[in-house]
Amino acid sequence: MFRMWGKLWKDNHLLKDFVAENSDYSMSRTAMVFQAVEEICQEFDLSQPIWLDANINEFKRHARTRFRKDSFIEAIEFDYLEIHVIEELY
Repeated sequence: MFRMWGKLWKDNHLLKDFVAENSDYSMSRTAMVFQAVEEICQEFDLSQPIWLDANINEFKRHARTRFRKDSFIEAIEFDYLEIHVIEELY
């Protein structure tokens, strides 16, 4: 099971959270990550963030990253969207 936790933060307070799950192991890990981000954004009614180099590097090292306002095309009403892989069993 692949599970990713998405959280919206503002002023160090958790506004919303959602866990996206995927058990389709025919998909690559990268495809599962992108599908989970899409599902999290749909749940929060957000446009998908742009993966900047800093996001990619942080995600590769720690399996988590934060998307701040520079990763979104439209204005956001929170400080950042944090994603974190919480389970990855094959």
